[in-house]
Amino acid sequence: MVVEVDSGVEGLPAVDYACIEALRTDTELLMIAPYQVHGSYSPTVAAYRPKTPAELADDALRRAVSHVRHHYGEGMSLVAISGEGARPRVLARTARRARMVIVGQQRATGSQRSRAARANLALAGRTGRPVVVVPDDWQPSAEDRKIAVGIDGAPLSSAALEFALRTASERQATLVVVYAGLPDHRDDNAELHPWLSRAEFVCSEALAAATGKYPGVEVTTLLSNRPAAEALVHESRQVGLVVVGCHAGHQQSDPVARRCLAVMTCPVAIVPERGTFTDDEPQARVPVEQGRTAARIGVDRL
Repeated sequence: MVVEVDSGVEGLPAVDYACIEALRTDTELLMIAPYQVHGSYSPTVAAYRPKTPAELADDALRRAVSHVRHHYGEGMSLVAISGEGARPRVLARTARRARMVIVGQQRATGSQRSRAARANLALAGRTGRPVVVVPDDWQPSAEDRKIAVGIDGAPLSSAALEFALRTASERQATLVVVYAGLPDHRDDNAELHPWLSRAEFVCSEALAAATGKYPGVEVTTLLSNRPAAEALVHESRQVGLVVVGCHAGHQQSDPVARRCLAVMTCPVAIVPERGTFTDDEPQARVPVEQGRTAARIGVDRL
């Protein structure tokens, strides 16, 4: 389980989310703090030396490790590393054997939120692993026992459905399968019956192929006349996780996933259809240990 630790974020909701998932699935937690060296700095006051990006990354990791040990105990298997390089490149290489990648969603508005959504969508495509984006005000709640996933019958949604079923099985949660685009019943010309027949066929075929591995999951189907992104955003008010599919690779065009990332208030899992790994090995450095807060802090060669 890989979680990004951002030195610019005060709270640690993404780390909390990752800890809960790691404990639930008995998975090792790897915390990674990417940083970039932007060049030399010449302060106007000779005695003043600001911290380097590497030192800031190490400080953020120490705070995160201390937080984990304080709230989740010494027994959790934990590794913390910082990696030099561009964020997508560092995270992509770190996630080569990861079950999933968990990142935080900072508060943003307008174009900033849209850019952040595109960056996280590209990260999922680049890593080839599910990426869960956690809002900065997230807290565990009863809603975490309910998950929504969007499907449309395309191969793209198959991986998303399987991820959603597996997560629902691990959480003993209810899964809501959302199929959107139902014609408005107020339109006399709407071909409602053919659409319903296709929707029921697509949902039954998808579930028949995927539910065999997870027979204990309670599944309900929601047919909506809203556009796909709007239907998922509406459903997100009542669930603890929304799962959407995306294309793998460096270039994606997934407007539904991008819209969900930009406006959703609950965690969103972006699941690529397949994995690709083409990045070079990033340089990683070992943070300084802080007393007994770290059971094991070092570099794992991934």
